[in-house]
Amino acid sequence: MARLVSEVPYEKTPSATVTVVQEKARSLAVLLWVLVVVIIAYWTLWYTHRSLIASESTRVYYGFEDAFPLADGLLALGMALTAWSLWTTRSTAVLFGLMSAGGGLYLFGMDVLFDAEHGIWARGTGGLVEALINVVTLSASALLARWIWVHRRHFDPTTST
Repeated sequence: MARLVSEVPYEKTPSATVTVVQEKARSLAVLLWVLVVVIIAYWTLWYTHRSLIASESTRVYYGFEDAFPLADGLLALGMALTAWSLWTTRSTAVLFGLMSAGGGLYLFGMDVLFDAEHGIWARGTGGLVEALINVVTLSASALLARWIWVHRRHFDPTTST
C-alpha cells in the first residue's frame, strides 16, 4: 500500500525541510520587526520623555546616548531589510542579516563598556533598562548571526561551506 505524505517523517521530506526553515525564517523576521519597533519606541521616549528611560542625568551620559540614534537607526534599517529578505526568501537575507548582527554586536560592545565604566547598571530602574538592552542586543545579534550562517544555503544555494 502506498504511504501517505503525512506518514513520511517530517524532517526527511525535502519540501518539508524547506518549509521548516521558511517557518523559522518568518518567525525570526517577526522578531526583527519587533526589535525595530522597540528601537523606534526607545528613541521616541528618549526625545519626548527622557526621564522614563535615562539611567542618569549627567552631560556625559546624555552625550553618550545622543551619539547612538544614527547607529541605532542604521541597525533598525538593517534589521528591517533582513526581515523582509527572510520573509521573501531572498539571498540578501545573508548579507543584511550578518551586517545587522555585526552592527548589533558592535553597539553592544560600545554600550557595555560605557555602562561598566560608569556604573550604569547599579542606577535603579534606568540601570535595569540598560542591562536589559545589553542582554537583548547581545542575544538577538548572536542568534541572528548563528541562524543566518547555519541556514545561508537556503537563501543562496551557491554559497560554499
